[in-house]
Amino acid sequence: MKEEDTTIQDTHEEPIEDMVFEETTEDGDMLPTKDVVKKLREDLKKAREEKQEYLTGWQRAKADYVNLERSEETKRKELRAHITAGFVEDLLPTLDSFDMAFANKEAWEKVGANWRAGVEYIYQQLVRTVEDYGVKKVGVLGEVFNPTIHEAIEMVPTEQEDQDHMVASVIQYGYIAGERIIRPARVKVFEVKK
Repeated sequence: MKEEDTTIQDTHEEPIEDMVFEETTEDGDMLPTKDVVKKLREDLKKAREEKQEYLTGWQRAKADYVNLERSEETKRKELRAHITAGFVEDLLPTLDSFDMAFANKEAWEKVGANWRAGVEYIYQQLVRTVEDYGVKKVGVLGEVFNPTIHEAIEMVPTEQEDQDHMVASVIQYGYIAGERIIRPARVKVFEVKK
């Protein structure tokens, strides 16, 4: 069998250069120059209006997206704070137990020094973990009474003016995470009797 030699012919045409479209009427007659200019101005005006419409739409969409991102970030922060508060609330009984054990000085001193050091180390780890979540312990002796973070259990009479409305003793520590109060501190407060 004999192979036939086939060649592909190149039918490449020369490019059409500088093709010009001229405006015509429906009948095919050439439009006067003033009408062409008028039509071009109308087309340009329409194109500018469309451009402005698209730009305005894009700017709105961008602003909506930025607002959505802010809203989502706010929601994530609120969720994180809620989870943190729930976590700390679950730990509060454990922290309170440590605080009560340390408050009983007589019993605490009877415990072996090595064992006591180990328990205090565990407590410090627990407190550090809670602090890593942005939670602060509130209720310190001598701080000014603040009804937003303290709950006054009892008023303790005093004659010293500089102690008026100061925390006299802490019954139960409170905890705060950022702006959110997880639990107010239960305290006794000094009050000057006149």
